[in-house]
Amino acid sequence: MEPEAAKLIGAGLAAIALAGAGIGIGNIFGSYLSGALRNPAAAPGQFPNLLLGFALAEATGLFGLVVSLILLFVV
Repeated sequence: MEPEAAKLIGAGLAAIALAGAGIGIGNIFGSYLSGALRNPAAAPGQFPNLLLGFALAEATGLFGLVVSLILLFVV
C-alpha cells in the first residue's frame, strides 16, 4: 500500500470519533431533558453533570479531529 493512501485511510478512521462524539452529546442532552421533564425540581442539581458530560464527549471528538488533521498535514 502506498504511504499516501495509508495516510488518508488513517485520517478517515480517526475522523470516526466525530460521529461518536455527536451521538454521545445527543444522548447526554436527551437523557437530561427526559429526566428534567420527569422531575423538574432535580434538574438544576444535575446541570453541572450535564456540562461535564458534554465537555468530555466534545473533547473526545476534538482529539479525534486533531489526530486526523495531524495525519493529513504533518505526517
